[in-house]
Amino acid sequence: MKKAPSPGSIDETHGLEDLAPRERQVAECVYQLQEATAAQVQEALGQDLSNSAVRAMLGRLEAKGLLQHRVDGQRYLYSAVAPQAQVRESALKKLVGTFFNNSKASAATALLGMSGKLSSKELDDLEAMIAKARKEGR
Repeated sequence: MKKAPSPGSIDETHGLEDLAPRERQVAECVYQLQEATAAQVQEALGQDLSNSAVRAMLGRLEAKGLLQHRVDGQRYLYSAVAPQAQVRESALKKLVGTFFNNSKASAATALLGMSGKLSSKELDDLEAMIAKARKEGR
């Protein structure tokens, strides 16, 4: 039996990457809006989803420990339980583990090899992160 995540945490078994595509869209929408009602999510997705379908998905995401809600008058306002940076890190760890045999260097090399040019600022930022990692012994 899977243990529910503690409040404010996302682990590899409860990350967005494991959700059904529609659930992931709804969760990502809530992250983008920061706090949203079912009607706001439905409008933002701009797809043929009924309000009751969106409400059902929000309820499932809350049951999975990814979202929480607060009551504001007669409406529920949904927000994410964990910070977006934590969810992003969980997804990246899973991706690096699955496709790059847990090698961060291989993942970084693949990202740098993708088509598209990096700006001077992006290259400077990467150099600064590498220098910091070396200094910290990572």
